[in-house]
Amino acid sequence: MIRTVNAILIGLLATLAVAAIAEQGPERAAISSSHELATEAGAEILDKGGNAFDAAVAVSAALAVVEPESSGAGGGGFWLLHRASEDVSVMVDGRETAPAAATEDMYLDEAGEVDRDRAVNGALAGGIPGAPAAWVHIAEKYGTLPLSELLAPAIRLAENGFPVDAKYQALINYRAHVMMRWPETAAIFLPGGEVPEIGATIRNPDLAVTLRALAEQGRDGFYSGEVARKLVEGVQAAGGIWTLADFAGYEVAEREPIRTDYRGYELITASPPSSGGIAIAQMLEIVEPFDLAGMSSADRVHLLAEAMRRAYRDRALYLGDPDFVDIPTRMLLSEDYAAGLRTTLRLDRATPSSMLAADPSRLGTESTDTTHFSLMDDQGNIVSATLTVNLPFGAAFAPPGTGVLVNNEMDDFSAKPGEPNAYGLIGFSANAIEPGKRMLSSMSPTIVRGENRTAVIGTPGGSRIITMVLLGILDFIDGNGPESWVSLPRFHHQYLPDEISIERGALDDATIAALEEKGHEVTVRDRTWGNMHGVMWHHDSGELEAAHDPRWASGGAVVVELD
Repeated sequence: MIRTVNAILIGLLATLAVAAIAEQGPERAAISSSHELATEAGAEILDKGGNAFDAAVAVSAALAVVEPESSGAGGGGFWLLHRASEDVSVMVDGRETAPAAATEDMYLDEAGEVDRDRAVNGALAGGIPGAPAAWVHIAEKYGTLPLSELLAPAIRLAENGFPVDAKYQALINYRAHVMMRWPETAAIFLPGGEVPEIGATIRNPDLAVTLRALAEQGRDGFYSGEVARKLVEGVQAAGGIWTLADFAGYEVAEREPIRTDYRGYELITASPPSSGGIAIAQMLEIVEPFDLAGMSSADRVHLLAEAMRRAYRDRALYLGDPDFVDIPTRMLLSEDYAAGLRTTLRLDRATPSSMLAADPSRLGTESTDTTHFSLMDDQGNIVSATLTVNLPFGAAFAPPGTGVLVNNEMDDFSAKPGEPNAYGLIGFSANAIEPGKRMLSSMSPTIVRGENRTAVIGTPGGSRIITMVLLGILDFIDGNGPESWVSLPRFHHQYLPDEISIERGALDDATIAALEEKGHEVTVRDRTWGNMHGVMWHHDSGELEAAHDPRWASGGAVVVELD
């Protein structure tokens, strides 16, 4: 059963359900990330005596170099941390913020329509980056090694280069035509003006200089001084609105995670401005009375899709930056509210989304090309982190001399009431553009703790992140390990468009026909989605398992033997 848990009850649950966990860690460490070179960077730091939080900084920075399509120093993210010695969890919010000069209608043309090119391509599309500030914050508050040591692997990779893999090549094909607008940007990521061959080496010496300034000067090395000047001047020269004051004023936020319980497991997951934790909690609460394991495939998918539909409707209605929007968290996570939603659900028939109409004065939106890693050290410290620049390669623009790709997270705001963003998510006033505001996200880094096992799970995938993590959690609770979670066939419903979308081959023809008989529209996608990474700890044996999504071959998952 899911419920909002106050601080006293959280302590009692921890004492009763996981007391044994705090006594002894797993004696080894495990990392799963979307690039084997980033996983190696984290293992290098663990080998040097760093803890999970040190390793998380190294992995994050390395991903910023070798996976620029998905994250970077010009982006942001959420780092969900669990410190075993105190049994304390916190979400470090390094989400980007809107520049001070941003306005609600900044992406509308003269006819009042959204100019999608301005919203996603080039300098005007970027929010103020939060990732470097989060790295410094985590290193200084939770780590044990100097920042210069944690960033050393990433600096090496930027200077010496990394080989192009299939994911890099596929996604730069998607964005190359935009990147070619800025020759200095294309020179880094499209050497010779061509999409590089798999195995070709990409070097980014300007990014190495930027990272070295951060390593030597801490926060000031990025948010003030020469690096900040180059970033701001480059963005302004290309039509953007960043200022040095925006950089000086950026602050990391620490937020209390969303905590719920389901069938004897405690979930610790992302809080707003992520919509993921609340949505996952709602979906689990809605389906809690039902025997999912005993259902037919069609009935199970139908029930979960109906829960997804209702949670995404509420996501649109109520969620945004908690520093700007009054979010009714207690109501959304209450048993009574879920029971009310459950009364609108029929097991024999799909509920059209139009019958769950949202008040257009309150609707909100979201984000995607993204990355995730899961990490645990030998003391039981945990990091589940999801990082992003939004679309592949962000805005496809790097201010000259920085090597930093600007994000295009401003598209995660609602540029116009009711207008879908790049991922089909609609938005209204709760997620409207305001100076200093953090845009809503679906990133859902999650930790699940039971009496005998702990899971660390998350994935990229834009609006589908939430449902992928939901399916992974259910698979873990069903008794399966990370190889199973990351490989599961995926299906998704997000309220609008009113359809169940599935990966090709995820459901058989009979199940699809049964769902259509219930009134669902089922859309089979040719492309897979997500890139999930999971770590699991067996408390009794101390065994660790780590797995990366087989959909992309570039991932790296290791169990690290420590001296």
